[in-house]
Amino acid sequence: MSNEKLSLKSKFAFGGLGAGIGLPSQIVFSAITFFYNTMLGLSTELTGIAWLIFSIWNAINDPLFGFIEERTKSEKYGRRIPYIRFGAPLYGIAFIFCWIPLVDVSSQLALFFNLTIVLFIFDTLFTMLGLINFTLPAEMAITAKERANLLVYGSAISSISYVLAFIIPLLLLTGNESPNAALEFLVAMIVVGIISAIILFVSSFYLKENKYTQMEETLPVIMGIKETFKNTPFLIYEVSNFSFTFAQTILTTAIFYYVNYVLLLTGFLATLPLLLVFVMIFAFFAVFNKLVAKFGVKKTYVLALFWSGISFLLTFFVGWTIYFAIIGFILIGIGFSGFMLTNQVVIADIVDYDETMTGKRRETTYSGINALLTKPAISIANWLFLLIINDFGFDAQQSTQNISAQMGIMIGFALIPAIFLIFSAIVMLFYPLDGPQWLAQKTELIKIHKKKELDYLKYVEEKKR
Repeated sequence: MSNEKLSLKSKFAFGGLGAGIGLPSQIVFSAITFFYNTMLGLSTELTGIAWLIFSIWNAINDPLFGFIEERTKSEKYGRRIPYIRFGAPLYGIAFIFCWIPLVDVSSQLALFFNLTIVLFIFDTLFTMLGLINFTLPAEMAITAKERANLLVYGSAISSISYVLAFIIPLLLLTGNESPNAALEFLVAMIVVGIISAIILFVSSFYLKENKYTQMEETLPVIMGIKETFKNTPFLIYEVSNFSFTFAQTILTTAIFYYVNYVLLLTGFLATLPLLLVFVMIFAFFAVFNKLVAKFGVKKTYVLALFWSGISFLLTFFVGWTIYFAIIGFILIGIGFSGFMLTNQVVIADIVDYDETMTGKRRETTYSGINALLTKPAISIANWLFLLIINDFGFDAQQSTQNISAQMGIMIGFALIPAIFLIFSAIVMLFYPLDGPQWLAQKTELIKIHKKKELDYLKYVEEKKR
């Protein structure tokens, strides 16, 4: 098992895939609430309702695409590559139109429908690509060591996109007093959409995919769903992942309100807290990679969640000024570094465990069901944050907020994520895929994969004859 090795091209391509998908999606799902609420003037209540309505499609489309992608069979392109290569330009176009309201912006109802529709369209394309990105490590590598190594490359490259995804909107949406601020933001979004589409298209030529999986007969839909819900490690992970997704979503939405109305930062200073987070993420990848090798995926994952939760709790109490906020963001960055490195390794192990039960590789099925169960957290979290700040007296028409509104922002930004992250860590303590017995099962799985690959090569040779 220790001899498994992926090529550098494949590792960089995986990083490019994550960056090309992540840059647009992070901007949309973090900044679009602030953009419609404070820039276009859509009321807090209607913005929250749009997210709740969107949650229905957001949950349905993931398992739907998961089953469709699992059944895709293309000898020329594979199961995953066609969606990446041909979906790239559509993804870029959908992203650009998120920032171009095709309605009368003075009408609240028209803006509400525009926001709802662009969320539906963009998320459909994001789902198509994101399912593949989320589960591809399970297909590209089998050992925890090589998966973690793959994710070091992937996380390092895609983290650059995450940095840009927060810095660009923070610079252009918070405190930008330029008379051309709206145009500058739109131009930036067009550039992001085009570059992301190009990165995805190019990456699709270098990604490694096990084509032998196409020979397998897929499980019927109902049976596939039943087998997925029989997977106990998956169910435990889902409870934990729902909690993390809830916390992460509130954080990425609330950061704009926190920087603008609590820390009162504008321009480059507004980007400083998140820059510290990403510097720490980069700096601690190597540390957490060593922890995975020494203590295993589960213990490292739980540590990262606990660390992140405690960091947010500390930020709630002391993060009211930039000087103390810096401490909180440094600690948050360290915790998120561990999560970014290990999260996809955990889901890859879950897919491996499923294969030991069903004999099938069902990466996108699991990704789809995972999204069905956890994506509602995105809409609910956005709605809850807006509800909290509204109840505490936040007024989007005011450039400064009173102490009550600031408290609402701090509760949403720091206290709620802290609670959900600590709960997420506690749940993962019951996750069973750890220790010598699991490693022995993975060794057997390597043998199964080798046999499948040999069968596929025989099949290719027979077709040539």
